[in-house]
Amino acid sequence: MPSLSLSLSLPPPLNNNNKTFELRRAISTLDPARDSHDLLKSCIRSRNFALGKLLHRKLTESQLVLDSPLLNSLITLYSKSGQWQQALSIFQSMDPAMRDLVSWTAIVSCFANHRMHRHSLSTFIQMLRTTDFYPNEFSFTALLRSCSNAEFFSTGLAVFGFLLKTGYLDADVCVGCALIDMFVKGGGDLDSAFKVFDKMPEKNVVTWNLMITRFVHFSYNDDAFHLFFSMVESGFSPDRFTLSSVLSACAESELLALGKQLHSWVVKSGMGLDVCVGSSLVDMYAKCGAEGSVEDARKVFDRMPERNVVSWTAIIAAYVQGGLEREAVGLFGEMIQGYVAPNCFTFAGVLKACTNLPDFGLGEQLHSQTIKLGISAVNCVGNSLVNMYARSGRMECARKCFDILFEKSLILCDTAVDPNARNLDPEDDTLDLETEGTGNGPNAFTYGSLLSGAACIGTISKGEQIHSRVLKSGFRNNLCINNALISMYSKCGNEEAALRVFDDMEDRNVISWTSIISGFAKHGCATKALELFGEMLEAGVKPNGVTYIAVLSACSHVGLIDEAWKHFASMRRDHGIAPRTEHYACMVDLLGRSGLLSEAMEFINSMPFPADAMVWRTFLGSCRIHHNTKFGEHAAKKVLELEPHDPAAYILLSNLYAAEGRWDDVAAIRKNMKLRKLTKEAGCSWIEVENQVHKFHVGDTSHPEAQKIYDKLDELALKIRNLGYVPNTDSVLHDVEEELKEQFLFQHSEKIAVAFALISTKKPKPIRIFKNLRVCGDCHMAIKYISVVTGREIVVRDANRFHHFRDGKCSCNDYW
Repeated sequence: MPSLSLSLSLPPPLNNNNKTFELRRAISTLDPARDSHDLLKSCIRSRNFALGKLLHRKLTESQLVLDSPLLNSLITLYSKSGQWQQALSIFQSMDPAMRDLVSWTAIVSCFANHRMHRHSLSTFIQMLRTTDFYPNEFSFTALLRSCSNAEFFSTGLAVFGFLLKTGYLDADVCVGCALIDMFVKGGGDLDSAFKVFDKMPEKNVVTWNLMITRFVHFSYNDDAFHLFFSMVESGFSPDRFTLSSVLSACAESELLALGKQLHSWVVKSGMGLDVCVGSSLVDMYAKCGAEGSVEDARKVFDRMPERNVVSWTAIIAAYVQGGLEREAVGLFGEMIQGYVAPNCFTFAGVLKACTNLPDFGLGEQLHSQTIKLGISAVNCVGNSLVNMYARSGRMECARKCFDILFEKSLILCDTAVDPNARNLDPEDDTLDLETEGTGNGPNAFTYGSLLSGAACIGTISKGEQIHSRVLKSGFRNNLCINNALISMYSKCGNEEAALRVFDDMEDRNVISWTSIISGFAKHGCATKALELFGEMLEAGVKPNGVTYIAVLSACSHVGLIDEAWKHFASMRRDHGIAPRTEHYACMVDLLGRSGLLSEAMEFINSMPFPADAMVWRTFLGSCRIHHNTKFGEHAAKKVLELEPHDPAAYILLSNLYAAEGRWDDVAAIRKNMKLRKLTKEAGCSWIEVENQVHKFHVGDTSHPEAQKIYDKLDELALKIRNLGYVPNTDSVLHDVEEELKEQFLFQHSEKIAVAFALISTKKPKPIRIFKNLRVCGDCHMAIKYISVVTGREIVVRDANRFHHFRDGKCSCNDYW
């Protein structure tokens, strides 16, 4: 693919706004004594901060003595324009006798706006101690914003108690909204947040939107829908923010029918496809995954009269979601050429496209651009980089990207929890407040991103460190973090720890259940996975499409054909979920691996939409396992028609020919790949020992302990042969002598990694190996024997699933 020119500097927008012109003319003819108050407030309301600062300069030049209302407005002006230092300077320059309640509230709000929560709280306390002012609803609202985090949530509860006693909760909508946010953001307590909402005697559209949004944020989509219908029944008209939140819930719940009804309502109401609603509709059509969903998303995008970075990011994500990665990259190019600067979420989406293609060259270009823009360490970008480098086998780069994320958050966390790191006296103008300018340390999203990165590279030690910090930071009951912990422990091979997190959760949503079900499915524990699915249904939690992928995968991993058919049928019948490509691929995988290749072919031909490359690639893999060349050639042809640059199809077909000894055909395929400049992904295995990742390739001799590793391999080879191990030379897909094939087998990366683990770790700690490709049949057999002669538990995560080797048996029961 040609390189993209990623020039991201945009021309300054032309400002022809009539209101701006009127303000500028008014300032030029300003009578400071008469006009300044109204003009300054107008600048703040219109967010025309540049003109507000121009007005301040005019007032300074006039040498007029500024009164309290004017100074208070200036504090607000600089606070909202991001210049908290200037706002603080104005507050400190005021004579104490001039400071009124509005002055104190403005500076408390300023600190809260800039996430300088400790300063906000200490300033509020100083006001109570040094003045006779009694806080009003605006003071309490600002204070509660600084309590909307784990660190100061307990302080917020004390404020909540005071508000109940004084009656402010019943008197002001803003205070109620601030309390809702405090319970959600500070304690992850949706129940208490909803109780506040329910007890509020007066509600407006903003209040309804806030509660709906919070339900959606925590994936309580059914509650969000119920609240939305209650809002309409109560006589409130949903605005674009309401509809955006509800459409997001439709996307996550895959409720295409409701999403279409809302789309129709938008059209009939004349609301129009603004960037907010339009972007949400694009996202909804893409994620609901029905046939033609990407086309529907594109139609919405094309009809939007105005597009911004959110709109472009949504359509790019839609194409990536639909498996149209090249088109997504093309849209990214159009976006840049249209002078729309991408944000961190845009880069995250395009990096995912590069990973899936794969096009790691373009991914590296994008990485360079994120470094230049200073966003490479932003959580979503950093995670995408970790995933891209891990998928490309460049574990050193993946680990470096993860370590940058980890160290950045570590510093934030240490700053947040050190009570001596900040002087709390706002009167001291020599303070260094820079440490708070970026926030109060890691939030739930930060921890979730770090856990996702740790899962991607399989670093369980870092994952455990993050878990420890989560507990210390007061996020023990945070739903999103607990879901990320389940996923991390599952992907790092410790399903017992994942289950402990799940069992300890006070509250669970569909993501929690899906994560634990998926974890057990990948670990080959289908019975437990299906048992948990039954418990999920009994608990009244509605499954979504991803849940059913996990359930069908569980059946596929152990060959439960009848059980899989039952669940496949129940998707639409019981829950109204239309099967997507991924569900059909699971069924094809199940039938194919069970040897029912003709049935799998019939199933593919009966699909309600054309099978994509993923389905045919899955079928091709089954043909290789069962040595069915006829079906295999047909599947490979289909894959290459759809994705002519996919090296996987060539490799699978080559392996199929090699297993039959058709070496001329193998050579022809390799020559064709070379002409097309397609390369096979290099197999590698890695293991983490004492916080350091050690990676090995086939026949690797570059490790400092190489001699000891190969000595250990020779020792293991002798011991397992005495137990009855016979090398499976069918796994060597090269036209060489049998003796040489046996030598090749003991140079496979997973065996080298196991040998290194045995000389570097001690009982009873399990050995955890990670491999970027599917584990070969001979290594699978050899590791079973090694688990017997060493008495060690060995866990191998390959590209498809986990294998737990213990006492000569594998959790997959030799079905993988």
